[in-house]
Amino acid sequence: MLSTTKPTTIIRNYVILATTVMVMSVGLVDTFNHPTRGGQKDRLDNYGRVVSAGVVAQAQKFGR
Repeated sequence: MLSTTKPTTIIRNYVILATTVMVMSVGLVDTFNHPTRGGQKDRLDNYGRVVSAGVVAQAQKFGR
């Protein structure tokens, strides 16, 4: 804070930060809105149901 910073350095850092945020957000949007992700979501939901059923079964065994 005590050193002097050139305005060009501040602008350069801002441009780098803005570009990084834009690229990362576009990548995340493409990941979650990809057309083939629908099938993966259904499969993951089914795995979640199976795992939940297994956890409930184990809890019932330990409760006896």
